[in-house]
Amino acid sequence: MIKFQNQREINYLKIFVKNLQTKFSHIYIEGGAFEYPLSKVILTKFSNSSIIEIDHYKDIFNRSGQDFQSQKQSINLILAKKSPPFLYPVSDMVQGHQLPGFFYITPMLNCLYNCDYCFLQGMYPSGNIVIFVNQNDLQEAITKEVSGTKTSSPPKIISVSYNTDLLAMEHILPLTKNWIKFASDCKNLIIEVRTKSTNFKLIENIDSNENIILSWTISPEIICKSYEHSAPPLSKRIAAIKSAIDKGWKVRLCIDPVMNIENWEDIYTRFFLYLFHNVDSKKIFDLSIGTFRMNKEYFKRIRKRNPKSDIYYSDFSIENNTVALSKKTRENMMGKLKKELCKYIDSKKILVWE
Repeated sequence: MIKFQNQREINYLKIFVKNLQTKFSHIYIEGGAFEYPLSKVILTKFSNSSIIEIDHYKDIFNRSGQDFQSQKQSINLILAKKSPPFLYPVSDMVQGHQLPGFFYITPMLNCLYNCDYCFLQGMYPSGNIVIFVNQNDLQEAITKEVSGTKTSSPPKIISVSYNTDLLAMEHILPLTKNWIKFASDCKNLIIEVRTKSTNFKLIENIDSNENIILSWTISPEIICKSYEHSAPPLSKRIAAIKSAIDKGWKVRLCIDPVMNIENWEDIYTRFFLYLFHNVDSKKIFDLSIGTFRMNKEYFKRIRKRNPKSDIYYSDFSIENNTVALSKKTRENMMGKLKKELCKYIDSKKILVWE
């Protein structure tokens, strides 16, 4: 018999099943995307969905007057063929953004989850999910970029989950497996798969790969409960992390964003204690941590939609087109939390966004 640790896990599973049942009632597909193998897999899998042919995905995804949050309650799929460019330099919101050869790609746009602090709700007008069916074109672009890299040079770093959570969709479409296989055949390449998902079990039979970093975003349970709607509870993510480590994968922990809530220092201190009681810190590849920040225009768009979340009515400053905590506040928070983290993990493995 399966045992659940707490009521939150039971509620999460109920919500997940309910949401899955109401998702993808409609699939919009570009006329030029029908013949791609990925399209055929999706259309076969969701044979009861209404199929609507369109000229271009932006006709649906970018149209005005959409309600992002309402669409999140009943997500539809949009299948499209991606046009160049395929590679983008990461933004300065990302730790390590200053490194040369650090890019992201977009196998998908948008996410199954609906976290209050996520920039995607300000970046995109639609809550629906776009899947680009010409994944091979994205991979060929990476191969071309990597081919010019000298063996002695640092590897190119590619994030495949910057605009989505690829592993969260793995039970629907095994794209993570596809990217792992691609990475295994490349030299001078590191691919990061960032996730909140517990779907590691769907890839656990694949041999670990030195070219892949599996990165889990984790937060104290109160943050998960308050802001990370429909995402798995902390205990489930930690179980997935432990499984990945046991299977020999490089695992990055992402404690990001750190939220400036009441009693934050005590909450995060207890969180670290719980985390490293359950996860062997010596086996972690590295850890990134940073406070809440967002592009100013994305923040304004979200706030204009009158969100219920208290995040968008909190006290922030604007620096270089970025909404963030004041420099004094975030330096205080990061200083204290990094000091606490150093009790568990080598400081050289801690990456801080400041």
